[in-house]
Amino acid sequence: MENIYFFDGDQKKISWIIENSQTRSEESRIHAEYFYNIVTPEQSKYIALHVGIFWSIGRFIVKNGDMIKVMLDQKSMFDRLVKNKLTDDTFIEKRMKFIDQIIKQRDLDVRYQLIDPSQNKASKLLIS
Repeated sequence: MENIYFFDGDQKKISWIIENSQTRSEESRIHAEYFYNIVTPEQSKYIALHVGIFWSIGRFIVKNGDMIKVMLDQKSMFDRLVKNKLTDDTFIEKRMKFIDQIIKQRDLDVRYQLIDPSQNKASKLLIS
């Protein structure tokens, strides 16, 4: 099944929306105390990417072998995920290990698309 995944994060919250032909799910979470007000907005987005995909698998929205179109609203994330351009941020690189592990374990077909921040449907969930 093809899934479209939007996600966002700031220093206090993470959010995600996953859509496919059968369902649409929206979620937001306050950061765990360990990360709350400590992570950068970009680090928070990597947390949202990791947690949201993991959550979607746990809720049986995403299944083994599914395709996930990940909508990225930040060029640096696009460069890291598509061009495999490493960062100096060890926090982000650790998150990438977890993200890559989930993708491989579940045999997911992940495709990345760069979008304008105004098109990120998950951003509105950070406000509420």
